[in-house]
Amino acid sequence: MALRIAHSKEQDPGRLAADLKAQLTGISPTFILFFASSKYEPTALGSAMKACFPGVISLGASTAGEIVTGEMLKGSVVLMALDATIAPNVAVAAIEDPRDDGAVDRALNEVCRALGRAPGQLDGTRHLGLVLHDGLSGSEEAVMAAITSRSNLPFVGGSAGDDLRFQATRVFVNFEPRGGTSAVALMEMERPYALLKTQSFDVLDDVLKVTDVDEATRTVREFNGRPAALEYARVLGVSIDELPGHFLDQPLGLLVSADEPFVRSPQQLKGESVVFYCQVKRGMALRMLRSRSIVAETRRELDQKRAELGKVEGIIQFNCILRTLELERKGECEAYAGLFQDVPTIGFSTYGESYIGHINQTATMVLLS
Repeated sequence: MALRIAHSKEQDPGRLAADLKAQLTGISPTFILFFASSKYEPTALGSAMKACFPGVISLGASTAGEIVTGEMLKGSVVLMALDATIAPNVAVAAIEDPRDDGAVDRALNEVCRALGRAPGQLDGTRHLGLVLHDGLSGSEEAVMAAITSRSNLPFVGGSAGDDLRFQATRVFVNFEPRGGTSAVALMEMERPYALLKTQSFDVLDDVLKVTDVDEATRTVREFNGRPAALEYARVLGVSIDELPGHFLDQPLGLLVSADEPFVRSPQQLKGESVVFYCQVKRGMALRMLRSRSIVAETRRELDQKRAELGKVEGIIQFNCILRTLELERKGECEAYAGLFQDVPTIGFSTYGESYIGHINQTATMVLLS
């Protein structure tokens, strides 16, 4: 058995780990990927998991909700185990200081050395890179920029959550919980895989150019030379008081092609400034976006990617918490989960997604054949 998934809502970490292990009969995993609700105390959970899976290489993250085949969950742990017929060689490493390019270098060199390659020699037909971040560190852009500049392999992943408490998020490296840390996994793959980045927006003609910004705090002070909140509201035709109510349905996007936005989602107003969930830079020309059906768009792109890859044995999904909130608001969680009911799937609701850079209101996925 090349791939198995498991999930559990057991409250006690020891019983939970044992429950997960009991669901993995018939597989000798070379790698375990898991996503855990923040209701579980991280050290206790990590210790219990390590005791049940001694010597197994692992990567994990706390969540703002979990995804498993055909279901969107809360308060659970979801897990995927891969064996050597899919991933014969896997290495993981922590990026202890995500804002330090040297720390990224050391982590990349560590995982590459374990697979006998240099970062610039990675092959997308042979290697898969995963990345997880502390979702409250604000360092995702720095990590992704450093990885992208050093490797030709796209690393895909997401930012850990804490069930919308915004107090503490964790990544797990070989079951050890870490805060203020990013982590990477590099996998040698025996079978083809495909990456999918999907967002559900129409791109409008309106342009908001960033003319004054505090990049460190992701705070835009001016669009088009005017106070950011006032200009954003003007383009939407609403008052500044009404503006936050439009953030979810009409965020902004950085276009890399005619119809491929990398979404920048507003978080809150700060006076007449707008604070975003991911970094924007001075001079960026951002396009206004308008939401369309998450379920319909994801189905279309998922079907297309599955057709290209052929048989799909498993899916790893990093789904933005803002998408989850929209699905909840519209009563479409069951319909969305149903898109994955016939393929072994795990995933989680993230505090941001990783695909080349750091983005929002997007789902990034790995489809395993």
